[in-house]
Amino acid sequence: MMAETSVPKDKGGSRSASRLAAVQALYQLASTDEPIPALVISEFRAWRLGKEMDDGEMYAPADEALFADIVTGVWERLAVIDGHIAAALTGSRTMDRLERLVLAVVRAGAYEMIARPDVPTAVIINEYMDVAHAFFTGKEPGFVNGVLDNVSRQVRSGPAR
Repeated sequence: MMAETSVPKDKGGSRSASRLAAVQALYQLASTDEPIPALVISEFRAWRLGKEMDDGEMYAPADEALFADIVTGVWERLAVIDGHIAAALTGSRTMDRLERLVLAVVRAGAYEMIARPDVPTAVIINEYMDVAHAFFTGKEPGFVNGVLDNVSRQVRSGPAR
């Protein structure tokens, strides 16, 4: 299981916490033999979103509707989302070579690019770069930026908003 990561109380808000939790849930779904999104969403609502962690810290309160929308939306549109991600990869990168957590981050961001026209492109990219920074200290956040920028060019018209 991956490390517990939460959004610091002074960084982001309930929507940022929702995105971080959605990436964790997507990672969990991709790591199990029998992925059931509704079960994972229920588990996160009961035990994680806004709850106390083992170390006494608190998970940031999350927008539960956004969290559920991202998790369910990614899982329901997985083939379409993965097609856009595969087309956005450059060089020798392929879907099967992506680390599972990086893939969860870009899947969530790609879903929002496709299904959430109410959220500006720049906000989506920045939010998921922040999520990537919560887990990685290397080149991964820049990679997430590049992939999501490429996905945005495929699914959204005009400059980043």
